[in-house]
Amino acid sequence: MSNPAPPSDPLPEAGLAPVHDPRARVLILGSFPGVASLGAQRYYAHPRNQFWPILGELTGAPLPALPYAERLQIVRDHGIAIWDVVGQCSRVGSLDSAIRDAFDNEFGPLLTALPNLVAVAFNGARAARAAPRFDALGYATHRLPSTSPAHAGMRYAQKLAVWRVLAPLLINDRPNLSPRPPAPG
Repeated sequence: MSNPAPPSDPLPEAGLAPVHDPRARVLILGSFPGVASLGAQRYYAHPRNQFWPILGELTGAPLPALPYAERLQIVRDHGIAIWDVVGQCSRVGSLDSAIRDAFDNEFGPLLTALPNLVAVAFNGARAARAAPRFDALGYATHRLPSTSPAHAGMRYAQKLAVWRVLAPLLINDRPNLSPRPPAPG
């Protein structure tokens, strides 16, 4: 018995729910979750994605080493919201270039729930296509290099340097957040 051929047109998939808190000052938008993220139902779940290490540097918290729920709480506590531009699409694999039949998320309700929002950051070129929509609403927008392992043309240190534009927007009034554990020795 042979295996059936995969369908030529993949079925539409829905993205993940937004991560947010009314204190959020910056909304980080990706394009659409990759295969690993959809499977895990967690943002930026691919082990080589640099999102969590970069946000760890910006927040001073060891995010990659923490359980996912703790990561989300720390980003909320620092005034960061996370979502994606595309809410539903068809795609084979994880590349943005493979996104087909995309339907963008409806941002109105989320923006209403974020009264302190001042900026929207776009994780990669595909997400940044939505920047004019947020510019028109008066938000500062930041087009950032993708943290995806597929975006290998820029080294980690270069990406981090660009992402640091978000640091002044973060809430840093949580004294009980210890940055990194002291080095042994």
